[in-house]
Amino acid sequence: MTIKLGVVMDPIESIHYENDTTLAMLWEAQKRGWQIYYFEQHNLFMRDGVPFGEGRLLTVFEDSDRWFQFDKMHALPLSELNVIFMRKDPPFNESYIYTTYLLEYAESLGVKVINRPQGLRDCNEKFFISAFPTCTPPTLIAQSINQLRAFLHEYQDIVCKPLNGKGGALVFHLKEGDDNANVVFDFLTHSETCLIMAQKFIPEIKAGDKRIILINGEPIPHMLVRLPHVNDWRGNLAAGATGVVKPLSPQEISISKQVGPTLRERGLYFVGLDVIGNYLTEINITSPTCIREIDRAVGSNICAQLLDVIEKLL
Repeated sequence: MTIKLGVVMDPIESIHYENDTTLAMLWEAQKRGWQIYYFEQHNLFMRDGVPFGEGRLLTVFEDSDRWFQFDKMHALPLSELNVIFMRKDPPFNESYIYTTYLLEYAESLGVKVINRPQGLRDCNEKFFISAFPTCTPPTLIAQSINQLRAFLHEYQDIVCKPLNGKGGALVFHLKEGDDNANVVFDFLTHSETCLIMAQKFIPEIKAGDKRIILINGEPIPHMLVRLPHVNDWRGNLAAGATGVVKPLSPQEISISKQVGPTLRERGLYFVGLDVIGNYLTEINITSPTCIREIDRAVGSNICAQLLDVIEKLL
């Protein structure tokens, strides 16, 4: 049986060829003889209770000058697909939520959606760490400026961020006595109308923000450690950090083993954990990245492991 794969992603012409994880998934799928149908979010629609997509057959190439080619677009019921990769990058907004509703209809018709739509909705990448309090630093999720100010006073040195951001955007580092603290709290909470996250600052960030990849709840043996730029403290590649691949330590394996069973139960088959020092800080489920860097360093093929799992699920 030829497996038919749908991929929902940002415009493929705009991806970063050298490091894009979705492209690596598509290469591996094509090597296995899977047919690939390409969709952007606006291509999906419902008609009389049936989920459709205006898709294009996609061919991908390992060529930095030409990495994709489309056939003509046509509408097809999503139930004709065996698997759908939901790889749309954040922000996780109202449009994203509606897309998960539509994909859930496809799932009800027998399509395997990676990651599961309900899991994408229920497990906010920041908020979800609250399910594992023994793994996390002291954390407050609140919209009250008084509560945030008290948290800053208690820990003296904190990080604040929105719950729907990515790539280190709008992440603030505050210390007790900072004249801008109230301004930051007001800005991030939209004048106390929106929950945000505050965490005790982890000084081990100087040694890097560790990205651990889990497939079906099991950790990949190596991780990408993102070292902050000399003029920044954020361990995000988008903020100028550099990556170094290292094997997981017993502590990182322990965190992965605590989180993994819950991911598996929720149908979150491909996940990236962010760990600073010995603390879990985020659980990335929308479109985790960093596998290309790991593969290059150690000669692995993480996508092959993911597709092996998917073939067994089918």
